[in-house]
Amino acid sequence: MSFFISDAIAEGAAPVAAAGQTDPLASLILPIGLVILFYFFLIRPQSKRQKEHKKMVNDLQKGEEVLTSGGILGKITGINDDFVTLEIASGVSLSIQKSAVQTIMPKGTIKDQSK
Repeated sequence: MSFFISDAIAEGAAPVAAAGQTDPLASLILPIGLVILFYFFLIRPQSKRQKEHKKMVNDLQKGEEVLTSGGILGKITGINDDFVTLEIASGVSLSIQKSAVQTIMPKGTIKDQSK
């Protein structure tokens, strides 16, 4: 009797039940793969950089020329447990945390910068 609306077919419910029977192992492949990718591309390289920075900070010595994370270039004149004293100009010294040291510069970098 309905001219514009087609009658519902009872067999339409059967494929829905079959779709619910997916393999649970197959549904876990994508999340496990994402965790593995995050580990190799994000977590592992970051922990490696942290270990290298910690080793560099522990091996600091007097007389080394360093660059801080704030961009200050100076020569180490004193070292404590947590702090380093940097001479950034003749007669001007700063006390900074060891962890703020970003890189160790080659000898003579300060002389090259003062030209």
